[in-house]
Amino acid sequence: MTTTSQADPETRLSRAVSGRLLYLFILGDVLGAGVYALVGEMAGEVGGPVWLPLLVALGLALLTAGSYAELVTKYPRAGGAAVFAERAFRRPVVSFLVGFSMLAAGVTSAAGLSLAFAGDYFGTFVDAPETLVAVLFLVAVAALNARGIRESLGANVAMTIIEVSGLVVIVVLALVVLGRGDGDLGRVTRFADDTTPALAVLSGAILAYYSFVGFETSANVVEEVRDVRRVYPRALFGALLTAGAVYVAVGLAAVAVVDPETLAGSSGPLLEVVERAGAVPGWLFSLVALIAVANGALLTMIMSSRLAYGMAEQRLLPAALGWVLPRRRTPGVAIVVTTVVAVGLVFTGDLASLAETVVLLLLLVFISTNVAVLVLRRDHVEHEHFRVVTVVPWLGVASCVLLLTQQSGETWLRAGALLLLGLMLYLVMRILGRGPQAATESSEGRSAT
Repeated sequence: MTTTSQADPETRLSRAVSGRLLYLFILGDVLGAGVYALVGEMAGEVGGPVWLPLLVALGLALLTAGSYAELVTKYPRAGGAAVFAERAFRRPVVSFLVGFSMLAAGVTSAAGLSLAFAGDYFGTFVDAPETLVAVLFLVAVAALNARGIRESLGANVAMTIIEVSGLVVIVVLALVVLGRGDGDLGRVTRFADDTTPALAVLSGAILAYYSFVGFETSANVVEEVRDVRRVYPRALFGALLTAGAVYVAVGLAAVAVVDPETLAGSSGPLLEVVERAGAVPGWLFSLVALIAVANGALLTMIMSSRLAYGMAEQRLLPAALGWVLPRRRTPGVAIVVTTVVAVGLVFTGDLASLAETVVLLLLLVFISTNVAVLVLRRDHVEHEHFRVVTVVPWLGVASCVLLLTQQSGETWLRAGALLLLGLMLYLVMRILGRGPQAATESSEGRSAT
């Protein structure tokens, strides 16, 4: 169980995040591109039962979330999965690759979200090249990220309220359309033609999983959370369950109003629902959708920069990434570097392909985290912490392996290229004498924390 008796560990970052802000942080990250941009992609996979892969993905995400709740409250340090792997496996190369996979997933996700931002929703206002809009968008996100964690999460609160309101509007509009006899509620149980339902749901769950994996970003801001051991599990599970309920409601609403084929052909699928209802101006909902996607990108880049900072603190990345802006107390160099990489990834694929790459990378990270829970059960700490039922991490590993078997060859190639880049960076660090020995010393130095 969780207690409040232990003081939070010391940190050079600003500990300004309350339990409520943490809940909204996780909820805002999860409720981003999942429905606003990817519900059409899921409709293309399964047809009408879009809600089913969303439910499956929620269940799978909750398994790994249990492992995160235990490890974050046991070792509340920035760095997330990389810190857990370092403690559990004592192999710097494993810790580095786990952390780098998480980092690569973060910047890849931000790149995908920037493309979602620049798609049909943005096109409602301005006709401009998508890549140019995506790049300028990432620069704006970096500026807000650098300004400060309080300012960033203050913006997150406002944007989360707006994006949740937009999703509630979709459900209400669907009820209006059904009430006047224009919708077709029967579509929500009809699978696409020429598909095997079980395989279609599993394939759709890969995309749906992307809609929930935002929870892992919270592990990288724990040094900025007050009373993390008490509030973290509550915020984590509360946000995931809230997001799951909203997703299922929106999935049902979207398919009941618009046929799956039309949803699948749009990069702004929920805008199709609004236009079909005719009760809300399309430009207004497009603005809400842009805010939702922007919120997801902001929180993802907060995570990525904090992870890079944490890995630098663990001496797994160059020390320069650990430099903190003196007045703002934000990881300035890490913010710049992660933004530059995200900009480069904008030019490598579309939203769906980047989302699948993110999921693959995170599944590898989640396998490591679930195994780390089991390994670290023999490592006792002085403070009390959340403890998940032992079968949960085993099921978490099995769920990740299952989803990995559904990934395409193209996705494996893209993820493999990123991991190869990470391995090359690790070898360079080792040649420079900053690899295995430094990481081991860092692990030993923090083991009493």
